[in-house]
Amino acid sequence: MIQPGAILLDRDGTIIVERDYLRDPTLVELEASAVEGLRKLTSAGWRLVVLTNQSGVARGYFDRQLVDTINAVVHKKLEQHGICVSGWFVCPHGQSDGCACRKPMPGLAVEASVMLGIDLKASWMIGDKVSDIALAQAIEGRAILVRTGHATTMDENAAHACNAWVADNLDEAAEIVLSNTVGRSSSLR
Repeated sequence: MIQPGAILLDRDGTIIVERDYLRDPTLVELEASAVEGLRKLTSAGWRLVVLTNQSGVARGYFDRQLVDTINAVVHKKLEQHGICVSGWFVCPHGQSDGCACRKPMPGLAVEASVMLGIDLKASWMIGDKVSDIALAQAIEGRAILVRTGHATTMDENAAHACNAWVADNLDEAAEIVLSNTVGRSSSLR
């Protein structure tokens, strides 16, 4: 059964190993638990959608074409494990640009919702930064902070304050989603 919402995923530090402004597609490496977790979610009928801030474009570190190339490499690596991502949505702006698409602003999620017919309130955002958790709040969805990327103790405290879960990795995050698809359970946070 296809779920009305989607699993909205951060890319760097969540699906792939954080490389701080990844500029080399040959360095793309899936997080250790990514395949297991994403398989569980797709098997349960969840669509996967990637929402990624790529301020390296605005900073001149790389261009949008490189971002798209790296996304294609990640997509192919996931497909090799039978995992399909329904959409890739990128914010190329910097923090000071004032755009509506840079997480925690809801622009990327709204764009995904319109293009893919996603119920954002029935969706989960999984990422390694407070901006990912804040995006979930902005769309009235649920959130999980994963400890695989940039997450710090301060981020974990902020996640708890926002009524979000904290998981060690995507596999554990998938278990949280699957255990909480109807209502919330504070026992898992």
